[in-house]
Amino acid sequence: MDNLREVVLSEVLPRVKKPARYTGNELNAVHKPASAGLSVRVLLAFPDLYEVGMSHLGLKILYDLINRRTDAVAERVYAPDTDLEEELRKRRLPLFSLETTSPAASFDVFGFTLQYELSYPAVLNLLDLAGLPLRSVERAGPWPLVIAGGPCAYNPEPLAPFIDAFVIGEGEEVVGEILDLVKTAKADGCDKPALLARLAGVPGVYVPSLVEVEHHADGTVAGFRPAPGVTLPVQKRVVADLDKTPYPTAFIVPYTEVVHDRAMVEVFRGCTRGCRFCQAGAVYRPVRERGRRTVERLVDEVLARTGWEEVSLTSLSTGDYSCLEPLIQHLIRLHGPEGVAVSLPSLRVDSFSVRLAGQIQAVRKTGLTFAPEAGTQRLREVINKNVTEEDLLGAVTAAFEAGWSRVKLYFMIGLPTETDEDLQGIVDLAYKVLGAGRKRRPGRARVTVSASSFVPKAHTPFQWAPQVEREELRRRQKYLIDRLRDRAIEFQWHDVDLSFLEAVLARGDRRVGWALEEAFRRGAKLDSWSEHFSLERWEEAFAAAGIDPSWYANRPRARDERFPWEVVGAGLSRSYLWREWERARRGEQTPDCRDAPCHACGVCVQLKVHPQLAREEAAQVGPGQAEAGP
Repeated sequence: MDNLREVVLSEVLPRVKKPARYTGNELNAVHKPASAGLSVRVLLAFPDLYEVGMSHLGLKILYDLINRRTDAVAERVYAPDTDLEEELRKRRLPLFSLETTSPAASFDVFGFTLQYELSYPAVLNLLDLAGLPLRSVERAGPWPLVIAGGPCAYNPEPLAPFIDAFVIGEGEEVVGEILDLVKTAKADGCDKPALLARLAGVPGVYVPSLVEVEHHADGTVAGFRPAPGVTLPVQKRVVADLDKTPYPTAFIVPYTEVVHDRAMVEVFRGCTRGCRFCQAGAVYRPVRERGRRTVERLVDEVLARTGWEEVSLTSLSTGDYSCLEPLIQHLIRLHGPEGVAVSLPSLRVDSFSVRLAGQIQAVRKTGLTFAPEAGTQRLREVINKNVTEEDLLGAVTAAFEAGWSRVKLYFMIGLPTETDEDLQGIVDLAYKVLGAGRKRRPGRARVTVSASSFVPKAHTPFQWAPQVEREELRRRQKYLIDRLRDRAIEFQWHDVDLSFLEAVLARGDRRVGWALEEAFRRGAKLDSWSEHFSLERWEEAFAAAGIDPSWYANRPRARDERFPWEVVGAGLSRSYLWREWERARRGEQTPDCRDAPCHACGVCVQLKVHPQLAREEAAQVGPGQAEAGP
């Protein structure tokens, strides 16, 4: 190990363009000596470049939790850029951890965070650089145990041939259970079959090798045959009370620029809005808010221990936080004189106020983004985006009056039932927003319009919907390009081929895994970056694997079709999801369950975890209310 570190520092890193990505000596990085008597060593892997991985909150939480233990250590690794990979392969050096430059294969657990389907080739590349066989069945020894978790684990099947076990849901509690199991298994001299059998007994852990999938003649799933003792679906893990859950405040501070270079404090998890396209809103239910005093304490600690001058209050919809306004007032009053800015991720357009905008911008403008998602009220009702054009124009007007000159608007194209009239609605809204800006910020108002392509995701009402064919998506993009021509409007759109591949992987089964491996063998690695992506490579891989990718991406599903991802559960009942899909096609909205009777989605009953709000009176939604039927 010492020799590897010497070679890396003296010979390898001087040859790469950004060596600060790989040194591992950042502020607050944890270094535990080998003499510390550690029983379990974990390598946390993020399958994307350092700049992206260092901005991910989930990995920071796991890193902190594991390193709080005296018997375990967590180190990090990110996908190397092409220059470092070339040096490693040329010199036949293994992938190494940042903190101690230890070979990746020397760890007990090799844990991957799955945030985005297009990072799957990077997962295989990291295994290969570590010197490990790609397929789980070919890794004969029990160590390192290859585990994956994150939102993409809600459809684990495309990666099932390569991953020993998946963690479904939130990791704060289950990670300790897994470490205890690994510690005991090592002491017992467990072989791999025995280790996997023990893991399958941990709630929230899915072991794909212990489940056989059967198919109909048409390729659809006929059923699942679990090994004795394995119960399906594997239900997600949920942390019931965030106030009682440890949260990192000594974040690692990078020495090079990263995507989100600021402090982050998570104010709540989950979302009650029920947007039908949104997988995050579905799988992170129910809503659990941190108490206002807890958030204030965490902000104080993270700023003191990192030196950042901006703090982001993160969640799926921070504008819905019950104590947001008094929290903002407190943070600005306490930290504003120090020059610390507060930023909020994408605000809901119906939860904004002139007063709140003025308070936030008093220190420093930190950017403002709204997500109307669709251009017409009809389509917003289809997707259950409960906002109106009046809401949006009121919000952006307040923003321009409060001093902003730029706003960004997020839309999706290709949503179910979308027509050209809905596309024209995007154009009309963009010009109306620009008009509101020019009245209040003449000569300075700018509007960015971003349009991504809809990708149907597992465990959402739109899991039955097809993705629009690629040529039609390109036509719809051109429709917007031709009409958004004002110099004060910047139009951004996503690569259609990338969105198509995302849909294939998001809806894929184990057979897609063979095409994934073939694509990797042909050079796919950092495919989430457009400069590294090659559709031709993937088309060749699909052909070699005998797979029609459009069968996964562009095919509508029948009501009774079983899905590959139903080996795991997000707590939502299939009947609820189908009911929402039918309401979508009828253009019927479902109200926010914060303000309406329970919609019987199944989460609270199935998982026995109930919504928790942080109102000043510390109100908590009671079990009776949460479980009541519609």
